[in-house]
Amino acid sequence: MSETELLARRFEEQRSHLRAVAYRMLGSLSEADDAVQEAWLKLSRSDVAAVENLGGWLTTVVGRVCLDMLRTRSTRREDPLHDQDGQIRLPDPIVANADGLDPEQEILLADSVGIALLVVLDTLGPAERLAFVLHDMFAVPFDEIAPVLGRTAATTRQLASRARRRVQGAAPAPDADLNERRQIVEAFLAASRGGDFDALVAILDPEVVARSDGGTLRPGLLRHGAAEVASQAIMFARFAEVARPALVNATPGVVSFSQDGSPLSVMAFSIRGGRITALDILTDPERLAHIDLSVLDG
Repeated sequence: MSETELLARRFEEQRSHLRAVAYRMLGSLSEADDAVQEAWLKLSRSDVAAVENLGGWLTTVVGRVCLDMLRTRSTRREDPLHDQDGQIRLPDPIVANADGLDPEQEILLADSVGIALLVVLDTLGPAERLAFVLHDMFAVPFDEIAPVLGRTAATTRQLASRARRRVQGAAPAPDADLNERRQIVEAFLAASRGGDFDALVAILDPEVVARSDGGTLRPGLLRHGAAEVASQAIMFARFAEVARPALVNATPGVVSFSQDGSPLSVMAFSIRGGRITALDILTDPERLAHIDLSVLDG
């Protein structure tokens, strides 16, 4: 086996891990794949004979690539849900069968990286996001992150601490019991289909927020409060002929289809204290077409 083939094999052993890092940094599966590919190009052009920990070296390389990608995105807004055209833009969801994740999805979604968490990560500046993701999610020491940012280890620690407070305040850990969360999602579906407004309000947090990303073809929506979200849920249920339970970013969710079998939405639920605190709904036909929903068959 040639040195290039051996290096390629060692890289492939790290690919799933690197993709997980990039997904948390970018919230986009296609961009994550681009970042991982860029890391391979950098590796193939580098002399890594003296690198003792190739996994750690590649993690920081992917971090640097993602940092550059974030910095070249359009100017960050205070409300990161809106892209440069003013459209609501949600992170890419990862859909799995309701019975569980496959091994690759388990690696990608370790630590239950929900859509709500990715939305909050989008509120962070690039440097904060890198410091938080690499240290808090992948245990990379601050003295290894600091050179990527061009900061001191102490400053990098402060960046991660600031990001951590933002995340804990805006995206607290969801309820732990998976079965209870499934029951709440099922109750939400039943109430929506039945047009039971009071039952919906009862399982929605009073401050619930619903975010819908329709892309350029369908209008995006942002709704606040139990009454407004309940009304919207009842209206949307009239259009969904079929709703299948799924895992969306490792938490109970729903994929809705029209009568002809085309996907209408992927819906992610954030549940805390026995109530739904957030609904993140992807209805963009272009992005839905790129999600493998065959995992829900059978």
